[in-house]
Order: sequence, then C-alpha cells, then structure tokens
Amino acid sequence: MSGSNPEVAVKSGVVDTHCHLFLMDQEPAVVVEAARAAGVDRLICVGVDVETSQRSLQIAAEHDGVFASAGVHPHDADGFDDAAAASIEELSRDPLIVGVGECGLDWFRMHSEREAQIATLRTHVELSNAIGKPMIVHVRDAWEDALRVLDEGSAERVVIHCFTGDADVARECVRRGYWISFAGNVTYPKNGHMREAAAVVALDRILVETDSPFLAPQKLRGTDNAPRNVVLTLAELAAVREEPLELLAEASAANAVAAFPGLA
Repeated sequence: MSGSNPEVAVKSGVVDTHCHLFLMDQEPAVVVEAARAAGVDRLICVGVDVETSQRSLQIAAEHDGVFASAGVHPHDADGFDDAAAASIEELSRDPLIVGVGECGLDWFRMHSEREAQIATLRTHVELSNAIGKPMIVHVRDAWEDALRVLDEGSAERVVIHCFTGDADVARECVRRGYWISFAGNVTYPKNGHMREAAAVVALDRILVETDSPFLAPQKLRGTDNAPRNVVLTLAELAAVREEPLELLAEASAANAVAAFPGLA
C-alpha cells in the first residue's frame, strides 16, 4: 500500500514523467485515480525490458492520461540481443509510446557487463534518433561514460531520469539541451548535491517524476511511492529554487510536453 501526500496541493496538470505501474501492489486504475485527485493528470509508465515495455503499453491503452515507454534497463543489458532490439523498435513506433528507455549505464550495481551496457545504450541512441522520440536515460556512478556515449551517438533528445549528479553535471546536461528529471530522493537529507543541482537547472529544462514504487519522498520514506506523491518532490524543488509551487508545476508540465511531444 502506498502512502499519501500530506500538506501539498496543486491544481491539475502535473505530469509524473517516470513511474512503473506494473511493479505496484495496487491496480493501475486505483493508482491513476489517486494521482488525478492530487492534480497529476498524466503519467509515463516506463518499461525496463521487452516484457514490461509491452505491459506498459497495455496499461497506457487501458487508462486515459497514461502513456508508456519501451526500452531495456542497463541491469538487463547482458540479455539484450537482436530479437530484443527488434521488439523494442516495434513497440517504440506505437503512438502511446512517448519515449525510448529506460536505458543507460549503471556502474554502481553492475548487474550487466560494462561492454553490454554501452552497446545497449548505443542501440537506444540510434533508435531514438531514428524515430524522433526522446531517450529516458538512467545514469548511476557513470556520468563520464554516459555523457560520452550520448555525445558520440549525437543523441538528439535526452531526458536524464532520476538525476543524481551535482551542479556541474547539471550545467553540462543543460548546455547540451537535455531535460533533467528529479525524483523523491532530492528530498533526502544526505542529497544536498542534488538540491544544489536543482537550483541551477534552467526553468525550461526541469522535469519531475516519482520512479514509483521506488524513492518515496522523505515524508513518506518506508512506504511504496506512488505517482500522486510527485507533488511532494515539486514542493521541495520549488523551495530549493525559491519559486512558487504553481509556477514550477506549470513549467514542469510544459517541459514534459516539450520533452515528450507524444503527451500532447
């Protein structure tokens, strides 16, 4: 059971740009209804392999305001073969699929070999460029290599999911024209470097997400996260940036449509 978001209210229109509805205990319909009641009108259900990308598309087809992505997470890169690549490409061409990923590099957990992760990321860059849909990129302890691979592939549309870098990395991502998405871990006491990064990101490049059911904001730590709680992350970002909550809510929603045109 997921927690609820206390003390924060926004008007409708908020976008949770990254959640995994297929991993949540509650049925998608219940989660979507609760999100809408909290002012979160649109969600992107993000696939992490072929099976969950297919499931994400199914959920999007069944629920208004839900969109999907298709991709293979770096944890599963060792199994990314030609058949998987073909499946992800086919799925990605569906109008309800608004992004390519979750893909990226993870040098922290290392569930797949480095070479496999890099090759898989390169394939996702090529697909994103070919179909004109943005990449949803996971980076953990791999900033130098991830930014190099994206640069080598001339990645055209990039969303950095669950940003964990510092202010210098944020500035470089913005310089490249990437969008930067913050999740509930920006509220954790130990993550001052993330808050410093959030303060320097241009208003037209900032996105917000939950990564549900992971990374519940500080007030709800110990519970499963849910899309409705994205407003708590928005409130933290607004405080860090010294901007009104509604301004940031409206800007991040507009940015979500700019980053993911399929949301429109």
